[in-house]
Amino acid sequence: MRRRVILIAVLAIAAPAHALDLPTRKAGLWELTMDFHNAHLPHQTMKQCTDAASDRLMNMNFAGSNEQACSKKDIAKTGDGYVIDSECTFGAMATTSHAVVTGSFDSAYTVDVNSTRKGGPPGMAPNGQSHMTIAAKWVGPCAAGQKAGDVTMANGMTMNVLDLQKARPQLPKR
Repeated sequence: MRRRVILIAVLAIAAPAHALDLPTRKAGLWELTMDFHNAHLPHQTMKQCTDAASDRLMNMNFAGSNEQACSKKDIAKTGDGYVIDSECTFGAMATTSHAVVTGSFDSAYTVDVNSTRKGGPPGMAPNGQSHMTIAAKWVGPCAAGQKAGDVTMANGMTMNVLDLQKARPQLPKR
């Protein structure tokens, strides 16, 4: 269950674009800490290796599949960041989210997400609200042996979000 929530959060981080694209993050190693407010999950810290090409590709590919599942995905530039509002349906689960992104994609940024869920996947309580904060900071070049798209969890498990995107089935077009 916790692994599924973390994976969903990782995919959400990599899927913020639609009509207006968010800037590409600075190439290198990013540390992301997710705090699941009011949930029975501890905060999670992971590191993600990225470069400009993989960051653009992740945004473009994930946003394309999300367009099929999301009836609304609005991104608006604000004075100090972005506001993202979305309504998406994944199987029996419908989610409405409001995210506020502030900071710099060159050094550190924060994403504050409030979501309302109707329905839910097996093993997750149906319906509910969630509040998650993601704090991201650039920590330097990627470590030796890492490739762009690699995400390393605090427990040492590494997955590549580009490989995951290639392996998942495509959703039917609406």
